[in-house]
Amino acid sequence: MAKALGVSRPTVALWRGRFAAHRLEGLVDAPRSGAPRSIDDEAVERLVALTLEEAPANATHWSTRSMARRTGMSQSAVSRIWRAFGLRPHPPPSSSPRTQRWSRRSATGPHRTRSIGALVVGLYLAPPDRALVLCVDEKPQIQAVQGTAAAFPLRPGQAERVTHDYRRQGTLDLFAALDVKAGTVIGSCKPRHRSVEFRTFLEQVESSVARDLEVHLVLDNLKTHKTKLIHDWLLQHPRFRLHFTPTSASWLNLVECWFSILSRRRLERGAFTSTEDLEAAIRDYIAETNAHPKPFVRTKSADAILASVARFCTQTSNSDH
Repeated sequence: MAKALGVSRPTVALWRGRFAAHRLEGLVDAPRSGAPRSIDDEAVERLVALTLEEAPANATHWSTRSMARRTGMSQSAVSRIWRAFGLRPHPPPSSSPRTQRWSRRSATGPHRTRSIGALVVGLYLAPPDRALVLCVDEKPQIQAVQGTAAAFPLRPGQAERVTHDYRRQGTLDLFAALDVKAGTVIGSCKPRHRSVEFRTFLEQVESSVARDLEVHLVLDNLKTHKTKLIHDWLLQHPRFRLHFTPTSASWLNLVECWFSILSRRRLERGAFTSTEDLEAAIRDYIAETNAHPKPFVRTKSADAILASVARFCTQTSNSDH
């Protein structure tokens, strides 16, 4: 038996002797040395259920300390159990979010939602002949802010240092249209983003685009894009065609990618003494973008993206909530 199992003869003799003396009960492990276990399976199950099904009375989520007070366990025990079960309800540092935002509407809504998404991505991948595809959106309420004191510049071994507080000098709304194929941007700053300002921006786009091209605009369902004022303007300019992205599908609009780059590279750490100073910085960045354009390349189809989201929704929709 020892040869067949690859163990020593004393091991075989030990377990045969225990079985002969105590039958099946003799095959159970005897208590081991060390401190006895203080948290049983029921306590672990109760902690996991509390984490998943309830929230503390004075907060939106559990922390290790609040859960320890609720269950009577130590904070380190709570942390170990959460790690073992892959639970992370506590608020995250900005670099590792514990909450992932998603919407079922894009994936589990009517078939029309999927067809609209496929149409928009189809415009990116295979635009019509003699046509221009522009992604249009507004970036509202861009703040012109300035620190209360001058910043200390970057030095060897020392990061740039800025004041924690700042002065607000006003806000601007940026209207932008990204040429999907060329990577260039048509932009305009306005004090507000009503349908009046949007119509003015459309007129700017109309004057900037070659007259012999159809213009396909990809934009969201903001109500200022659908007013009678805009409808009348479109009737007078039949070469413009609007393609609205599905609700909760901002990822389809490529100008959002450009807005993100603009924010990271020029706005977030900028110091602006006025809205005029802010507008000049935005105009300079648009000019730099157009001088060295780099189109965004979409490699995954809308169906592939929506199918991925649909699979996630299917996994989470079995709880009848």
